[in-house]
Amino acid sequence: MFETRPDRSDEVVLVGRSNVGKSTLMREITGHTFDTGQKPGVTREPNHYDWAGDDFVLTDLPGFGFMSGVHEDHREQIKDDIVAYLEENAANFLVAVIVVDGKSVVDIIDRHSGEDEIPYVVEMFYVLEDLGVPTVVAVNKMDKVDDDEERLNDLCDRLGLFPPWQQWQDTIAPITAKRGQIQPLNDAVRTHLHEAKRDDLFKFF
Repeated sequence: MFETRPDRSDEVVLVGRSNVGKSTLMREITGHTFDTGQKPGVTREPNHYDWAGDDFVLTDLPGFGFMSGVHEDHREQIKDDIVAYLEENAANFLVAVIVVDGKSVVDIIDRHSGEDEIPYVVEMFYVLEDLGVPTVVAVNKMDKVDDDEERLNDLCDRLGLFPPWQQWQDTIAPITAKRGQIQPLNDAVRTHLHEAKRDDLFKFF
């Protein structure tokens, strides 16, 4: 279990598969560089970023799913630790952001959908929903997606959200973090911050 969380009441947490750009997004939001790597699964411990004077922490949890050179048992342990962290801190989450790769997410979900298997992304979406945590899906790397409307509608369908995606703009946020194009995510996060009466945190998003 991760034990590195700073003593802050409110939190925005980033979750997602390995190599979808969570650390890049974290850097874009905070303006600070974090340990990242080209290999999936380099981030093994949470990255926390808190600001002096603000009772708030932004957390980038380790990636889950396939990681090159990492044994399956260890991958499962990381996933279990992530779920445990979400369950333990759910009451503190203002928003959870699930980061996905816009080009591959639907294919990955379909590949891992079976009688005995729930895709990680879908599982995390439902875990957060069950915990009552406002959740935004940041659909990253949209600059590499040609059929963006179709892809976003397909993703909604896989998450149990009735298309078209445009009616879910508080939940589905198409972005390209590497290019700094994250306004749809900021807008969605602000909606949930406002509902939590934390407009003072708009300065971070």
